[in-house]
Amino acid sequence: MNAAATLAHPRAATTIPPALSLAQRDEIADLLERYAHALDDDRVEEWSGFFETAAVYQITTRENVAAGRPIGIVLCEGRGMMDDRVKALRIANIFESHTHRHVLGRPLIEPRADGGCDVRSSFVIYRTMYTGATEVFAIGRYDDVLKPGPQGWKFAQRRVVLDSRMLDTLLVYPL
Repeated sequence: MNAAATLAHPRAATTIPPALSLAQRDEIADLLERYAHALDDDRVEEWSGFFETAAVYQITTRENVAAGRPIGIVLCEGRGMMDDRVKALRIANIFESHTHRHVLGRPLIEPRADGGCDVRSSFVIYRTMYTGATEVFAIGRYDDVLKPGPQGWKFAQRRVVLDSRMLDTLLVYPL
């Protein structure tokens, strides 16, 4: 079979993802920034709104990913679980007052054949305690699956992969 025949094959054509425009790439980058700013500004009640209804949010470690372990530290399946986590954060959890500040790397955006995108980006999250002391809280990457919809791009999946397996007990806020 020659190259032209391979390109014309109907099954081959469905596996080629459509290209994204610069405007779509900007929309995706803006989503990532809005997500970080909402968390940094303590607007956690908006958190689940960045996700599709049945989306999955997971926090795990690089070590777990490398070993092929599906286990994680946090797993929310659907926006209802995310909203419950926020309610617990506001009502039930007791912790020292602090703020977070996300610093995001430029995202690598790969279109998918289904119209969505795989997006990978690096992050550093700093934590400032009520005393004024600031420290690195978390470093890692986001492995995301985004889908377009009537209200713009949303997370179908967000997997937070922490570089370290050493975790702080103040992992009460979403990352």
